[in-house]
Amino acid sequence: MIPRRAALILAAIPFAALAREDALAAAMREQVGDVVPEEGGILLRAPAVAENGGQVPVTVLVESPQTAAEHVTAIHLFATRNPTPGIASFRLTPLLARAEVQTRIRLAENQAIVVLAQMNDGRVRRASVEISVGTGGCLS
Repeated sequence: MIPRRAALILAAIPFAALAREDALAAAMREQVGDVVPEEGGILLRAPAVAENGGQVPVTVLVESPQTAAEHVTAIHLFATRNPTPGIASFRLTPLLARAEVQTRIRLAENQAIVVLAQMNDGRVRRASVEISVGTGGCLS
């Protein structure tokens, strides 16, 4: 027989995972609306293993000519298991030579990083990468 307290904890685990997925979906929807992202067209560089979650380097390069007719207007980064999924948003113009951003992010635990790139014609591209974190960067 499972003790009552243990049963409550076990029952709460799926709800926590669902709440996290809902928060991620809401954060993405807030940035790009209801557009369904297409996979590909983004080179996402991040370490497979981050020894220190406090400073994880991430580089995003979106394949785009960056002309007035076709260019990236925004790049959004999300962390699937951070308390707040939205990490950063970068606004771009066709005046940039290429659609590339580099940053360092904080990760609390092993998780995926998701990148959405908005194009000027309304399309959204998507890429993601899994990162294992040695020491969480969101601890106080």
